[in-house]
Amino acid sequence: MSELIIRRAEVNDAATIQAFNKAIAWETEQKQLDDNVLSLGVRAVFSDSAKGFYTVAERAGELVGQALITYEFSDWRNGWYWWVQSVYVRTDARRSGVFRALFEHLKREATADASVIGLRLYVERENQRAQETYAALGMEEEQYHLFGLYPLPGRTSAY
Repeated sequence: MSELIIRRAEVNDAATIQAFNKAIAWETEQKQLDDNVLSLGVRAVFSDSAKGFYTVAERAGELVGQALITYEFSDWRNGWYWWVQSVYVRTDARRSGVFRALFEHLKREATADASVIGLRLYVERENQRAQETYAALGMEEEQYHLFGLYPLPGRTSAY
């Protein structure tokens, strides 16, 4: 098996990231995402670094995994959480250490930035396999439940 390269995504990776995001939505929630909205959303990350950044895993010149980092500032802790989102590993690359390599890379980057105080992600309650993976990487279940209001009144859903 060839070497795994972990790197910041570049705009020319956008089409693959979009395809991976479609796959995530379908595999985890059986949601069909709107291609136009998704394309605009992925490209928005590349055009505005305040929205976050993608990190990708590449093997033999092909993307095999990805993660999106977005930011949340905690006034209680005077620092930034990095939210790990849009995690995807191509089906033929699963169980081969791709996510572990992505996560360890992101953890090193976060640790090197004194303003970052932690990493967080959310996971489907039924996705026991993912929860076991995250626990094996040292993550712990937090005390919070996630609530949301989406879409906002008068708006339509993006999927």
